[in-house]
This record gives sequence, structure tokens and C-alpha cells, in this order.
Amino acid sequence: MATIDGRPAQYGITLKQLRDLMEHRGADGIAKIQELGGPQEICKKLYTSPSEGLSGSQVDLEHRRETFGSNSIPPKPPKTFLQLVWEALQDITLIILEVAAIVSLLLSLYQPPAEDTAFDDDETSHGWIEGLAILISVIVVVFVTAFNDYTKERQFRGLQSRIEGEHKFSVIRQGEVKQISVSDIVVGDICQIKYGDLLPADGMLLQSNDLKIDESSLTGESDHVKKGEHFDPMVLSGTHVMEGSGKMLVTAVGVNSQAGIIFTLLGAAVDQQEAEIKKMKKEAKKQRKKKSLTGDEENVTGNSHMNSPAPVANKHDEAQDGKENHVSTEKSSSESHKKEKSVLQAKLTKLAIQIGYAGSTIAVLTVVILVINFCVDVFITHPRPWKNSYVNELVRHFIIGVTVLVVAVPEGLPLAVTLSLAYSVKKMMKDNNLVRHLDACETMGNATAICSDKTGTLTTNRMTVVQSYICEQLCKTMPKFSDIPSPVGDLIIQGIAVNCAYTSRIMPPDEVNELPKQVGNKTECALLGFVQGMGKNYQTIRDDYPEETFTRVFTFNSVRKSMSTVIPRREGGYRLYTKGASEIILHKCAFIYGHDGRLEKFTRDMQERLLKQVIEPMACDGLRTISIAYREFVPGKAEINQVHIENEPNWDDEENIVNNLTCLCVVGIEDPVRPEVPDAIKKCQKAGITVRMVTGDNVNTARSIAMKCGIVKPNEDFLILEGKEFNRRIRDSSGEVQQHLLDKVWPKLRVLARSSPTDKYTLVKGIIDSNISDNREVVAVTGDGTNDGPALKKADVGFAMGIAGTDVAKEASDIILTDDNFSSIVKAVMWGRNVYDSIAKFLQFQLTVNVVAVIVAFIGACAVRDSPLKAVQMLWVNLIMDTLASLALATEMPTGDLLLRKPYGRTKPLISRTMMKNILGQAVYQLTVIFSLLFISNREEEKKIGKGPTEHFTVIFNSFVMMTLFNEFNARKIHGQRNVFEGIFTNPIFYTIWIGTCLAQVLIIQYGKMAFSTKSLTLEQWLWCLFFGVGTLLWGQLVTTIPTRKIPKILSWGRGHPEEYTEAIAIGEEKFDLDSDKKPRAGQILWIRGLTRLQTQLRVIRAFKSTLEDLEERRSVHSLHSLHSLRSSRSHTGPWPPRPLSDITYIDEDPATTKLSPQQASKTSERDDQRLLSPNTLRLPPHHPQFAHHSPSPAANAAANNSELPKPVHETRI
Repeated sequence: MATIDGRPAQYGITLKQLRDLMEHRGADGIAKIQELGGPQEICKKLYTSPSEGLSGSQVDLEHRRETFGSNSIPPKPPKTFLQLVWEALQDITLIILEVAAIVSLLLSLYQPPAEDTAFDDDETSHGWIEGLAILISVIVVVFVTAFNDYTKERQFRGLQSRIEGEHKFSVIRQGEVKQISVSDIVVGDICQIKYGDLLPADGMLLQSNDLKIDESSLTGESDHVKKGEHFDPMVLSGTHVMEGSGKMLVTAVGVNSQAGIIFTLLGAAVDQQEAEIKKMKKEAKKQRKKKSLTGDEENVTGNSHMNSPAPVANKHDEAQDGKENHVSTEKSSSESHKKEKSVLQAKLTKLAIQIGYAGSTIAVLTVVILVINFCVDVFITHPRPWKNSYVNELVRHFIIGVTVLVVAVPEGLPLAVTLSLAYSVKKMMKDNNLVRHLDACETMGNATAICSDKTGTLTTNRMTVVQSYICEQLCKTMPKFSDIPSPVGDLIIQGIAVNCAYTSRIMPPDEVNELPKQVGNKTECALLGFVQGMGKNYQTIRDDYPEETFTRVFTFNSVRKSMSTVIPRREGGYRLYTKGASEIILHKCAFIYGHDGRLEKFTRDMQERLLKQVIEPMACDGLRTISIAYREFVPGKAEINQVHIENEPNWDDEENIVNNLTCLCVVGIEDPVRPEVPDAIKKCQKAGITVRMVTGDNVNTARSIAMKCGIVKPNEDFLILEGKEFNRRIRDSSGEVQQHLLDKVWPKLRVLARSSPTDKYTLVKGIIDSNISDNREVVAVTGDGTNDGPALKKADVGFAMGIAGTDVAKEASDIILTDDNFSSIVKAVMWGRNVYDSIAKFLQFQLTVNVVAVIVAFIGACAVRDSPLKAVQMLWVNLIMDTLASLALATEMPTGDLLLRKPYGRTKPLISRTMMKNILGQAVYQLTVIFSLLFISNREEEKKIGKGPTEHFTVIFNSFVMMTLFNEFNARKIHGQRNVFEGIFTNPIFYTIWIGTCLAQVLIIQYGKMAFSTKSLTLEQWLWCLFFGVGTLLWGQLVTTIPTRKIPKILSWGRGHPEEYTEAIAIGEEKFDLDSDKKPRAGQILWIRGLTRLQTQLRVIRAFKSTLEDLEERRSVHSLHSLHSLRSSRSHTGPWPPRPLSDITYIDEDPATTKLSPQQASKTSERDDQRLLSPNTLRLPPHHPQFAHHSPSPAANAAANNSELPKPVHETRI
């Protein structure tokens, strides 16, 4: 018989049996476990031990992976480079250019009959060069775009794998608790689960304390489900532990877990669907043709395919493709998308569309004027017979028009945004900010308020007991164990050892001179350290009382603010230990150990005295005070502080059980302020950001820490409130939160103590919704606990703690602070402002070039009957100003100066008056130079126009490029600074690109010849061009001198509330309902789909999205909440937690109900307030014992309903 690692290779239980087991719940599940011989027997069959875990040898683990699968879901393969090239070619403007270039090529190769040769000139003999040059430049653009997409994909895969690598989990191997990566978990592992965990695999509970789980991501039920080994032992991957702790045996991982099965089904459904969708699209096209031919409107309405919105989207936009016809058309994703657009993006989208419209108009005008001019000249003024070579002329005019459009549309904008964000995100990793949602980075720059936790963010989260009050002795040093009266000392040691979660431990340090490592809950570690400090070992007591022997555990939560454990006494009966916030525990105490360990009654005034003389002074020193107490239940004769019991007490009656306690001691725990925090907070205040502290601690502790940090300063007018008082002030008589009452409180509020998670959420929501300040607040929030989820989601930017944070908090956040440090938030602000500024710099540069190029082409066409800038030349200018400039300007490093100005807020114009002044000023200069060169020229030149490249036009082209290049320096400053070269050497990308472009320009002019329509220039001409170029720098200084205040406000662009911008058409995301009253005009659709290269660059962003998507899907083994669900639940205001909008529609949903129209769907969901079920929540069938036999397995149901399965509709926003 084959053996593996000294055990039989054949397991006593098969993969199918385990999969089957996990499909049962409650009593069913227990019956099923008993069928297999009970939990211990299942462990034996899997060759694992509940207390020791697996041996952890590689051979064993590998064998388990081969037999039961590994804990990961294979991701979608990334797009290949060629696929990306193909996508970049789909762009309409590029296609128009390609076609025009090919036509021009073919025409030039066609030789007209002999009689025309007399008219032959340079242009016709070299006609093919222009066509070829345009084709080549299109290819360059395509490759640049595809390469950008490709590097983005790779970067994001890297980023995502880092986020995944961060997710560790506690398992027991060889009898020791180890933290291993989630993907290393195998079937047979024993996992320790605790409050805040996101379960990485399916399992069966072996032991649990007070465990409650949020299964809404699987079932859509928002109530927390109680779990326990005796009544409902099945726990599933992707669900969140909301309370309690326990041990589970892993029974299914990866694609075999409940979450995995669903993902596999989805994958299969998606492939099937894609084929169907293609078919549908063809049919829809036929319908459309039929409709346009017959003009019969009625035809359409009757056709089921046409009732769904036709996605006006790019081919590759999978997210939209999935939302076709037979799949229920959801409104939610597009709706939430509208809400979620970041401020900057909303403004940019609107700007891009407006520029695009202007560009298209001028392009059409240019073509019309050129063609009319040509026809008038050839057929009317000097009538000549028609020649075939004239077609070539007309094609050339058309190409010029298309090129004007290409130059006019700022397709570099989205690219600049993406580059700037991607670059910042990469750099922010080094500053300990792991960005999960790209737009959070830019939003952070506009933050006006930060609501921060105290523990771990402002403080070091390394806690130590520095004061203790035992038997009327207040010690400010570590007490000796021998000085404490004996029964009390033993009770304290046992109370701490047993009543701290066994996941909290103190480990020896890695280096000799370092402090011991604290693992688990830091407050508990401080108490365990106190035990060690008194020379005792907590581990020996834990070995005497393993967790299995506990009678009952009331775990810590934000309502109780305490933790209690009940253990059996040796001499019969039970002992309950409690620890928690002093004022709460002392309130429940009836006895206390006095001098020399005498038991005394703990009266009301003793309580008052203890509070005033011990607890308040400790709190005022910034210490967190914890009380430890106990109570005994005995079968025999009871002492004064014991309770006599006949049979086991009702442990569910927590009120009476945890009461009439005997106080053992009060300890003061110090958590020192991080040394760098006061300075970071000062920076925030200088930058116009208000820092508020929201903590669960005592109000005196909070005030003391706030003083040390500099959040509150003496003699300032501010509020420090406790949760109760805060609620009293903001709620009306009926207990409802009123915005106008909140508006009276929040502006002065600096510290909120003893606050519940709901208070934090209320405060954040109140500040965001408030309209009392002109600029509307943008709020950032930090959180680490599971219960911080709602506040993190509600905030504009949520920061989760990478070290102390629970998985739930990380899942709800936008940025993870990998070092839990407040000063990293300041760096995030700096990077955020830098992104905003980088984009403004790029805009300033881009718009100057746009204005000049378009006006020159247009006026040139009218006046000289030819655009002074040829098509190829314009494409080159476009490359300089779009792709290269966005690279150069988007990668500027942030400087300290960014923190010296106030935040922009939500309503600041995108293009400030200073920027508009620079744009118009530079445009005036450049146009003056170009037109002077164009018109002040000798007559012979005039005759030569159109006869091949002339020096005259080459000088114009060269001067224009030189002015553009030098203007790039001016664009580096947007706040009217004089020194434009400051910090130039900190950005190697900038000067490399600049020098590279200059060299390329020299080559083009000297050796471009026919291809670029240039003639080589003499040194003198070059010097003139350079002179005009350098002139822009001097002119820039002149423009800066004009006082901005004198400029009318009308000239700033992009004022007002972002809501106005969010209405702006989301290019490529718009879905038009063909049957709605507001029919988009054909032209509008065409425009949105194509007449803009914006698509090309939006594709970069989509490449981001799709990769994030796939990776999220992979990560979603750990969590079925997708990014989309997290973001959309931000807008959710109902009870917490909202039903996660997991990206999967119910597997067995009644097909009739699935087919609601978007409007109906939205109405029903409003009515159905109780069941916050989104149209795309995944639903597992309910497990009722009586249906268990009849209902087919979810797998079978799902397979049957495959056609109803929509594609996951993802929207990761950037």
C-alpha cells in the first residue's frame, strides 16, 4: 500500500463526499457529519489532528493539493500584445485616416494618361510618400497605445498579486499557530478564525465561542448567522466573521469551495453567452437595417432584442457586452457608475467632449473650404476639363480635415490621467500606501477633513501596562508578585491568561536587543506582558485550560466593550472572568478586594472615589484603563461573593450572568503617540485639512492624546464630545439624526470619544452631506475594525490599517496603509494633489497647442488654400503634445509646497484663471509668429506653394514645433510661479523626452524631405526658429506679470458642483435605450463612438479595469464582494451591512422575475426595503430540511439555468 509521509496515500473520504457535505446547513449538516462518523472521525480520515494540525511537510501538502485542489481560482489569461494592438486599431478616427491614406496611396500609384505629363510636378511624382507616411504614423500611434496598455496590465497584475500576498491566515501546523498565505491553505488544515476575518475556504467548526458570521455575500441575508459546532457547524469561504472566534477544519478549497463552484459556473456561462451575444448583435444589426429601410418604427418595438439598451461601447468592453438582451438588463451598474465618477474625471470628460465638438466643427469647415476653393479655382476662374488626378487633390483635402480633428481632440487627456495615477500609485507603494481604487489617489488631494482612529494610527499600537491598582495599592511601576495577597494574585494571573484570546501571544524578539513581539490583540498582549513582568508564565495556565474546556465565551464587541470567559472549577461549579473598559466593568461590580486582600462590599461612593482618584488621573495621562473582575458559581455553600447553583446556569442570560462581579484590579495601559504624528498633523493643518479623532476610548484618555498630537490646542474654540452627548445634540425628539443639528456640531468637533461605529458613520455622512461650507467637504477616514466598514465605505477615501486592520476593513477601504502610520496619510495627500496638478499642467500645455494648430490649419486653408501644416506634420505635433507630453508632465515628483495651499474642494474650476491667462497669452504669441511668417513672405514663394515642400512652410512648421517644445517648460508651473526650471533635474523622464523630441525634430527637418514635406534649413533659419522658441519663455514671464485678479471669472472653466459634471456623457459608457423618447441622433452616436481618439486612451483605462477585474475575481475566492459591490454599497444608506451587490445574479432565481425592466427593477428595490437584495446578488438555495431531498444541488440548478446567468458586471473605477 502506497504511503505518503508515513501515512496511507488513500484518504478515508473523497472529494465528492466533502463537496456534498458543504452543501448542507444546520441540523442537516450535523446529521451528515454524524453519517461520516463525527468531526473527530472526519479529521482522522483526512489524517489531521484537531489540536496539532498538519505536519506541514511539503510532500504531504503537495499530495493534498493534487487530491483536493489548491486554494486559488485560476485567473483569466491577460490580453496578448497583439490583441491590444488590434483593439487600438478599432479607433474610428484612426480607421478614417488609414482608409484615406490607402486611397491616397492607390491614386498616386495610378499614372494619368500621357497628355497630363506637362502638368506633372513634385507633388504627384512623390504623392505616394504622404500616404505611406500617414500609414506609418498611424502604426506608431497604435503601437504606442498598445504598449501603454500592455505595461499597465503587467503593473496591475503585480499590484494585485501584492494585495493578495498581503492576505495571511492563522493555521495550526505541528501544534503551533502559524500565519500562512491564503493560497497555501489545503484541505485538512486546522484554521483559527476570529472577529474580522474573511474566511478563505469552506470548513467545519471543531470548536467555537459566540461565533456570528455575515453570510450576505453568499445568501443575500443581511442578518448575522449564529454558528456553533452543535447546531450549525458549516462555515463558507467569502463570508465575514462579525463576532467571536473558533477553530475550523478546512474541507474544501479553491474551485471546490462554495464560492469557487459559483465562479466556475459563471466562467462556463460566460463562454456560452459570448457566442450568443455575437449572434444577437448580428440580428440586431439586421433589424436596424430593416428599420432604416422600411422606416417602420413599429417593427422594432415588437422585437425583444431591441428593448434592451444597445451598448454604444467599444468591442472590447466586456463589461458592457455581457449586459445584452436576454440577460436581465441591470440599471444598477450604470447608475452607481454615474455616482462614483471622481470629481476630476467628471470635469475632464465634460471638457474633452466640448473640445471634441469644437474640433469636429472646424475640421468639417476646413475640408469644405479647401474643396470649394479648389473647385472654384479649377472649374470657374480658369475653366479646365476634368482630370483623374484631381481626385488625389480632393483626397488630400479630406486627409487634412481628418488631421485637424486628430489634433483638436485631446486624446492625451485620459492617457495623462491614467499615467499620472499609475505612476503615483507605483510611487505610493514606497510610501506605504497600497492603493486599491485608483481614483482614491486623486480624491485624496482634495480632502478637507480626516477622521482618524486613535489606536495604532496616531499611537504606536505597542501597549504596555504602566500603572496598576490592586488591593488599594496604586503602583506606577511593575508590582512584585510576592507583594500581592495570594488569592488575588493567582486570580489575576489566571483571569488574564484564560480571558485573553488564545490568538494573542507574546513571542521572543527576532534580534537580541529588540522588544518582544506582540501577536494578536495589542491590549491583550499588554496584559499578558503584565503577567510576564510579575515573573509568571501565562502559557502553563493555558495548557491546563485548553479552549475546548471553556464552558462559554462572551467575546469582545463594540456594544459590550468587554470580554468574559466561563471555565469549570476543579472543585465543581464555574468561574467567570471578565475584562473590559473600567467604567463599564466597575459598574457591574458588587465586591472588591481591599487592603491585604480583604473582601469588601463595593459601594456607590467607593465607585465614585475610585473613578475620581484612580481612573480619571490615569486617563488624563493618556492611559487606557482596563478592569479585571470575576464571579463564581458553586454547587455547595456559597461565600458572600459567590452564587449558589443547583444546576447549570442559563448562560444566554448575559445580563444576569455578568453582574455582581468581584473587582480584582484596574490597570492603566500606555500606548505612546508615534513620534512622527504631531509633525504630520501640523502639516495637515497647514494644508487646510482638519484632523478629527474618533475613538472608543475614555474621554480623558482621548483628550490627553489629542493634546499630545496637536489635534486640539489650548485656548482654541473646539468641542470634545462623548458618543452619548454627540447623539443627544444631533438627534431630534423622535431620535432621528437631523442635518441642521449636525451642522452645528461638526465644524468645531475635534474629538469624539466612547463612540460606537454608528457614531463614526453618522459623523462622516453628516460632514459629506453638509452644505454649510462653499467648497463641500471631502472626507477621508481611517479604520481597522470590522465595524468600521460602513464609515470606510461612506467616506470619499477610506484608509484601512495593513497590520492591525481586519480583512473586512481592508475590503471596504480604498487605500491600505501598510505601516498603519498617520504620516503616510500626509504622503497620500501630497501625491493626490500632485496628480491633480500634473493633469492641470498637461491641460495647460495641450490646450495651447490645440488652439494654435486648429486656428493655423483653418485660416491657412481659407487664405492660402492649403494648410501650412501638412497632415504628417500635424500627426507628429500630435504625438509630441499628446503621448510624449503626457508622459513628461504626468511624472513630475510632488514637492513640499503642495502642502502649503488649501485643498481645492469639490467646486474649484478645472482650468483656473491663471491657467487660462497662460493658455491665451501663449496662443496669441504663437499665432502672431506663425501668421507673420505665413503672410510676410516674398511673392516667388507664393507661386511655389503646392509644388513640393518649400523652405517657407518648413520654417513655419519648425518654428511651431520649437515654440511648442519651449512652452512645455512654461506648462510645468500652473500657479503663476516665475521660475519654470525649478526642480527640472528631479524628473529625468521630462528632460529625456524633451531632448529626444528636439533631436527627432532636427532629423525630420534635415532629412524628412518628401515624407514630412520639409526642406533642410540653413543655420540662419534654424537660429530664427530657435529664437522664436526661446521667445515663448520670455513671453511667459510677461504673461505672468499680468495680475490674475483683473481677469474675468468667466474665463475659468469647470466651476460649480461636481453633480453638474457627473451628468456629462460618459464616453463609451453611455447606453442609449433605442425606444426611449430621447432618441440619440445618429450623428451623436457616431460622435460618441468614434469621432474622437479619446476611445484609444479610454481603452488604456479599460485595460486597467479588465485586469483589475480578473484579478479581483481570482481574489474573490476570499471574498465574493467584488470591488463593484464595495463601491456601490458606498451609496447605500440603509441599515448596515447592505446586501453586498455581489456580481452574480441569483443562481436559482425565477426567470420571470429576472426579466424586470431597469425601471421596474429600481422601483421594486425601493419598495423592498427589508430585503436589500440587489439584482445581482448571488443566491444559494435556502436549506430547509423538508426540501433537502427534493431540491437538486445548486450545481445542477445552476447548470440548468446557465442561460439565465449574466456575466459578472464589473466596474472598477479609475
